[in-house]
Amino acid sequence: MSGHSGDMSGHGDMNGHGPATTWSAAAQATLHCLTGCAIGEVLGMVIGTATGLHNAGTVVLSIVLAFVFGYALTTRGVLRSGLSLGAALRVALAADTVSIAVMEVIDNTVVVAIPGALDAQLDQWLFWGSLALSLALAFVVTTPVNRALMRRGLGHAKVHAHH
Repeated sequence: MSGHSGDMSGHGDMNGHGPATTWSAAAQATLHCLTGCAIGEVLGMVIGTATGLHNAGTVVLSIVLAFVFGYALTTRGVLRSGLSLGAALRVALAADTVSIAVMEVIDNTVVVAIPGALDAQLDQWLFWGSLALSLALAFVVTTPVNRALMRRGLGHAKVHAHH
């Protein structure tokens, strides 16, 4: 199947439908995005749980912080290339929005679907186990999404132009 757009070898599309993007590059981009998402997601869940925030409020806080930290990490990296803050923020928005959104849908769906996970306390394995599982599944689902975006010159391909 080498050379077809459905190629699973990581050699890219040889039919002129975008740059070659390996699974490794897509996984690296997803891991970068997951870092910011995980910081925000975990921080939101910890703050919400520790302060007794309603479950819906905890989920919303986690989502907002995941976007904030995801964008912040990308912006920080892009600023090193010499772009202005406004230009770096535009690159981060273009690069990470879809990836963060997919991750947030997956990880919050998983946490909500696990019985008792949202009511678990910080000292319970269910709290940390459900978060770890949700983030791992978000990585698995988002990696092919990021690869497809990168092959079209979108998503993290926008960031690589500034390294």
